[in-house]
Amino acid sequence: MAVLHNRVSQAELKQRLLEETEKRITISFYQYFPIAEPQQFRDELYKALNALHVFGRIYVAQEGINAQISVPESNLEAFKNYLWSIQPLNGLRLNIAVDDDGKSFWVLKIKVRDKVVADGISDPTFSMENKGRYVNAKEMNELLKDESTVVIDMRNHYEYEVGHFTSAIEIPSDTFREQLPMAVDMMKEHKDKNIIMYCTGGIRCEKASAYMLHSGFKNVYHLEGGIINYARQAKEAGLESKFIGKNFVFDDRLGERITEDVIAKCHQCGQPADTHTNCKNDGCHLLFIQCEACAGKYDGCCSADCKTVYNLPPEEQAELRKGIDKGRMVFNKSKQRLRPRLNA
Repeated sequence: MAVLHNRVSQAELKQRLLEETEKRITISFYQYFPIAEPQQFRDELYKALNALHVFGRIYVAQEGINAQISVPESNLEAFKNYLWSIQPLNGLRLNIAVDDDGKSFWVLKIKVRDKVVADGISDPTFSMENKGRYVNAKEMNELLKDESTVVIDMRNHYEYEVGHFTSAIEIPSDTFREQLPMAVDMMKEHKDKNIIMYCTGGIRCEKASAYMLHSGFKNVYHLEGGIINYARQAKEAGLESKFIGKNFVFDDRLGERITEDVIAKCHQCGQPADTHTNCKNDGCHLLFIQCEACAGKYDGCCSADCKTVYNLPPEEQAELRKGIDKGRMVFNKSKQRLRPRLNA
């Protein structure tokens, strides 16, 4: 029987990736379509992609698939041919990373979930069949000129902080399930305007557009392929990018630069910076923005306390971590989650 998961240690897998000499292409894709047997679909997908040396993170659910992967350049065509051989995925748009070194993933993980995007929607009458109209980069730029257009960013606060469309409204939350009802409530006074929703690769804003229509809105659009596809289209067509700064991505890069604008600030010293990092202290791993100077000062940690722990012998660090449940550690100024030890 074929092994349908990886048995090699994370450290060895990372080392193998670093030793690779062939270029890898980082790709994201998604599709909402009914999958009757998600586990069977997952297992077949794993066998095929593992044979092509694909790395990445893929979620499968009865509502569809969501994937961020990297594939060796020599296997790119074989990967496309396999993916497009699955009827609901035939001709599916693939978002190729804009700013990428191909070292984004080092293992293939495919998980079955209840939903590919956790949305908190319990209404059985909600359907993804009725969703907003797609807009491409050129159409997006044209709609942005119209004063009756409202642009909504359906990403988390820490994503919005480092880059967004110039006129975008932030839905101040770090969970998509919270953002959906918040977006409906915030847009009540704009019900008759053109509403454009966008996100990183399109999967969240596509579902959000369907939810807005389900909630009674009429003129709802969503950016096809999200920021990743917009940046590619704008570059190819020589269009001015109305998205400024960095696009946060959920892999080891933690961001791909779209324009040279740095619109965020270091969470430690307040100087212009837009590089996300995870605190090097294994008992913390807070996601935050850090400039080069503070990275040197704090050894890549979020505070002097974490720096002290980080420089202890490994066995002492492990002892201090016992019983600690870090949860999801994200620096979020919009909710005043200002941990005291984050101050310089």
